[in-house]
Amino acid sequence: MTTHWHKQSAHEIVEAVAKGAVSASAVTEAYLQRIDAVDAKIGAYTQGWDDTARAMAQQVDEKIARGEKPGILAGVPISLKESICTITGKTTCSSKMLENFRSPYDATVVSRLQAADAVFLGKVNMDEFAMGSSTENSAHQKTYNPWNPDYIPGGSSGGSAAAVSAGQCAVSIGSDTSGSVRLPASLCGCVGMKPSYGRISRYGLVALASSMDTIGPLTRSVKDAALVLNALCGADSKDAMTAPDAVPDFTQALTEDIHGLRIGIPKEYFGEELEPQVRERVETAISLLEKNGASLVELSLPTTEYATAVYLVLCAAEASACLARLDGIRYGFRHPDAQTTEDVYVLSKSAGFGPEVRRRILLGTCLLSKGFYDTYFVKAQKVRTLIKRDFEAAFSQCDLIAGPVSPVAGFEFGLKAGNPVQMQLSDLYTVSANLAALPAISVPCGVTDSGLPVGLQLMARPFNEAAILNAAYFYEQNRGFSMEYPTLV
Repeated sequence: MTTHWHKQSAHEIVEAVAKGAVSASAVTEAYLQRIDAVDAKIGAYTQGWDDTARAMAQQVDEKIARGEKPGILAGVPISLKESICTITGKTTCSSKMLENFRSPYDATVVSRLQAADAVFLGKVNMDEFAMGSSTENSAHQKTYNPWNPDYIPGGSSGGSAAAVSAGQCAVSIGSDTSGSVRLPASLCGCVGMKPSYGRISRYGLVALASSMDTIGPLTRSVKDAALVLNALCGADSKDAMTAPDAVPDFTQALTEDIHGLRIGIPKEYFGEELEPQVRERVETAISLLEKNGASLVELSLPTTEYATAVYLVLCAAEASACLARLDGIRYGFRHPDAQTTEDVYVLSKSAGFGPEVRRRILLGTCLLSKGFYDTYFVKAQKVRTLIKRDFEAAFSQCDLIAGPVSPVAGFEFGLKAGNPVQMQLSDLYTVSANLAALPAISVPCGVTDSGLPVGLQLMARPFNEAAILNAAYFYEQNRGFSMEYPTLV
């Protein structure tokens, strides 16, 4: 019987490669063929690294042939978000500003994936500099939702979610600043894990908002997410914000024992903005957990209504500072008509950045200026503290918080592109986890009548990823259905 490797989970690939049932090279070729067959319909990949992938797979096979123990991700085909620095290829952040930028170093996550014997297939599309929730803000191309090409894949890690859902990689590494791993995972029907701030090194991630940016995996199963976290988590001397805490084996946490688990249900996450079918799928998922030993606790997170506004202020301010270095002088796009230094700055930034990035830079610069700093930026920081306190109070009553990932199961291209406020509301339920530095996961909990996936979100107190993964794993193993991804060919 032929094994369709593009349908297999990462842990299944690792097991097969390690015991010699298949070579890493054969798995890699299967994925490269899959990309050739379907990516013209999906538009996930911005860079294909066929030669690199084959060379990495061959190294894994040679290692096994020598009798050496393979890494924990041996032979797993992985894609990387365009904002993750690599020596191989370019790091464009899906922006004209960095269209020819080649990083002189690898991000820490890249080095750790290499050490785990993963195979890199290439880089995938995103919203420019991670600013967006639909991947419509890319300077490269359009990325389509594999479940319905009329619908956006979510963002900003839309290329990652689309690639996993379409079987074009077993794992993709994205980043999450306000929900950018969890939202596209929900809309494309895969698992998206945002670990605690400080769990995974950000060294080599092109920053959007340094106090909120978090790298995380998108996978086909919860066990795969746990496996990837094992490879990526841990302190890094190159990122002072990484936690020194010992990292547990997250795969060992997948016991399926949820008896006595207290799950908080915030009333603010089930308001009128939530689509009825999304509500029904999420409530059914929560009910399954309750029927199998968990108890539900009604909660209130009153600062939820301020979370998106706080994020918009803080993210714009941090982004304007982070992107100030991109001026066309040392690196970045330089406008060919620039004659003076002022021309280089003005023309290069005007042409190099897309409209959403320009808007946020201008807003952030304004917010950090005298007269606005205390009125908006400082006030937003204070409300962020209140949001954290809300969650601290909530976790004194419960172990996990459950709710939807997105108010909707998806939306069509162009529907919200001209309305930044409406677009940001896509992150209504996800952004608080970034503001409060919490771990959170999106796990598929069904599809709507129109065939669009829905995600269940679980959150925990900082550095309690194990509890999230175990509850998500229990749900995944007992939900009574499997995600049948689109065939596309």
